[in-house]
Amino acid sequence: MPETVFNHNLSAFFKGFYGDLLAPAAGIAMALAFAPFDHAYLAFVALAFIFASWEVLTPARAAFRGFLFGLGLFGFGVSWVFVSVRVYGGADLLSSVLITLLFVSVWSLFPALTGYLTSAIVRRSDHAINSLIPSGIWILVEYIRGNWFLNGFPWLQIAYSQLATPFSGYIPIIGVYGTGFLMALSAGLALQCHHGKRHIVTNLILIAVLFASGALCKNIAWTHSIGESIRVSLLQGNIPQEQKWAPENRDATLRKYRDLTEKHWDSDIIVWPETSIPAYYSEVEESFIEPLEREAVEHNSDIIVSLPMKGDQPHIKYNSILVLGIQRSFYHKNHLLPFGEYLPLQPLSGKILDFLNMRLGHFTPGGDNQTLPIAAGYPFAASICYEDAISSEARTKLPDAAFLVNVTNDAWFGQSIEPFQHLQIARMRALETGRYLLRATNTGVTAIVSPMGGIVKQAIPFETAAISGIIEPMGGLTPYAKTGDTPAISILIALLYLSEIKIRHRGARQRTP
Repeated sequence: MPETVFNHNLSAFFKGFYGDLLAPAAGIAMALAFAPFDHAYLAFVALAFIFASWEVLTPARAAFRGFLFGLGLFGFGVSWVFVSVRVYGGADLLSSVLITLLFVSVWSLFPALTGYLTSAIVRRSDHAINSLIPSGIWILVEYIRGNWFLNGFPWLQIAYSQLATPFSGYIPIIGVYGTGFLMALSAGLALQCHHGKRHIVTNLILIAVLFASGALCKNIAWTHSIGESIRVSLLQGNIPQEQKWAPENRDATLRKYRDLTEKHWDSDIIVWPETSIPAYYSEVEESFIEPLEREAVEHNSDIIVSLPMKGDQPHIKYNSILVLGIQRSFYHKNHLLPFGEYLPLQPLSGKILDFLNMRLGHFTPGGDNQTLPIAAGYPFAASICYEDAISSEARTKLPDAAFLVNVTNDAWFGQSIEPFQHLQIARMRALETGRYLLRATNTGVTAIVSPMGGIVKQAIPFETAAISGIIEPMGGLTPYAKTGDTPAISILIALLYLSEIKIRHRGARQRTP
């Protein structure tokens, strides 16, 4: 079949109804690239499909196709929202379905926006820059979604799917967004091969270079040990969420964690999960915390626990980490979870939740200038639950932090895929910073993560467990830790701007008699 006929038939396919039918399936394929499925290369296939669609559709149709793609991606990838709202939020079945659909639809607007912008630009361009435009716009929209809109929602950003591929080598250098761009660019280059033999040779060489360079970068150790090894133990209490805050269960919960702790007094650091103490600090300071701290000092251990704390004023509450040992220190969660720990879009969101009879937490951010907590003699970068999804939360605490500690309670999502996705995101923070990560969770997935993003040891999810291992305090900075996302995002904006200039110049030449 002649090339022009082939391209015509391919264009007709993507313009047609079958393309709309396949769009949600492509979105689901993208979701399967993430944990716990880890079919990483499906992300390239899904991106190639949606980029091919946007290349031939009008902006309005491209936005619709992007929205359908988003319904598949988020409808499958964040289906755990239904579990949280229905089982633990107390909403009825109909309200749970509607809230989940609203949640999925809101995030599906972002691939819709990407589609609209891509189509509007690509339709005026030539094949030489058709790989660059959708890749750049995709990442810029991801950046907006992950950092700005509703305090950021970085779930299912494409780079997170690549921890086991050569592209993970770029993470310590250019971070999630720079790596995501190179990955999307590879999918775009593969797609553009259908435009002719010249494109096939050039694009395949470029793709090979991207993969090979990433593989080489994976072997670089950007940071180094700065002290003696530290023995750590991480506890996973596996307390059901529906029992966690019941007053009659408090003593049993505290006894369970204390018993687990007593088996690991040989560790330098013992980490408990988020809100492992289901009471305010003032309620248990004398009866539980002070005796536990005395034991920690006697055994030359530091215990990192988590509990809510009241501030100086009645309306101030913090979600906090407390280090018990020779030197008591605190950390108050700073990056709060929208609709879980604070309500954005007030007063509308509050009225909706009141109508649904759902009660959520109201916490206060701890602030950006908190002193780093200390354990085993070293300052560390602390994060609580959702904060480990925000790269700046860890990066801005370097180079002082010698390791990372994350405490999480993913029991809100039951035995869904969310805990596995969350661990995948957390592993990226270790890789970006070149630090060990100690991640203690209530129900899973508790793990020790190496500075290269690999799992050193992992607890079995949804079981009571304790894992122990050896880490090293790390010093030095990765290139990404020095610069953050600004260079990658700035370069993307510049490339898209230059592409627009080229498109306008080409259009002006064509209009010239």
